Amino acid sequence: MVIIMNNFATPQLYLLNRPTFDVEAFLAFLSRESLTWRRTQSATEAEEIVEAAGRICYMSFGANQSPRDNFEYIQNLIRMGHDSVLEHVSWTILITGVSRAFTHQLVRHRVGFAFSQLSQQYHDERDAAFIMPTVLEGVPHAVQTWSDAMDSAKRAYEAIIVALQQSKSPVLTDLNKKETQRAIRSAARSVLPQATETKIIVTANARAVRHLLKTRGSIPGDLEMRQVCTELLKVLRPEAPSLFFDFELQTFSDEFPAVVQIPEEKLSLVS
Repeated sequence: MVIIMNNFATPQLYLLNRPTFDVEAFLAFLSRESLTWRRTQSATEAEEIVEAAGRICYMSFGANQSPRDNFEYIQNLIRMGHDSVLEHVSWTILITGVSRAFTHQLVRHRVGFAFSQLSQQYHDERDAAFIMPTVLEGVPHAVQTWSDAMDSAKRAYEAIIVALQQSKSPVLTDLNKKETQRAIRSAARSVLPQATETKIIVTANARAVRHLLKTRGSIPGDLEMRQVCTELLKVLRPEAPSLFFDFELQTFSDEFPAVVQIPEEKLSLVS
């Protein structure tokens, strides 16, 4: 029996780690420099780290501090393209209920990202679930063909595991128990489809996340990526609203959500 997970309904994101700001240490530094910082009470720790990093570049504290509050200051940085300071804040997120086809796309975003994914060499995939692409829904013949292929792949995986465990393959002869298991699972996983469900922990800085949302969040034909980007924005925007002020959620004509960057002419910035 194939365990089918509906693509649109199942991806889950868990925020595991967020930026922390030792503001007392930073204020001690400013005191030694005989400077003051007019802070924005509503700013999050992530937002204050970005502001502090930006202001350090010009030592714009005390009398040199602009009248902009934190939100306005960060908006201005982003709109002016001075977004390298966004790299000082990062989050760690566990993503589950996604296909390996999705993670193959995700890990192409290497700059500003770190990835740790479930290993098919070490994890027994005989109970693996499969993510059914949403586009198949409502097309019975396509769904049946897909399901049959998943069943076949799962049976093949288990058959290869059993056959190699019982074999006297010369490749396995001189391997210890750990490496024998690795070799067997490596061979068996070769028949698993890209639809196989996986788990991945992602650490990314704010600048990298913005690039991901901009380039991947609204691709019409990639529903799984769009959905994950949607959930990512939902998780991170409360963490630092000013860092994602120019993104919004939209529902496309296919009735699925997307992350869209708001055009410059529709944005307003209080100077």
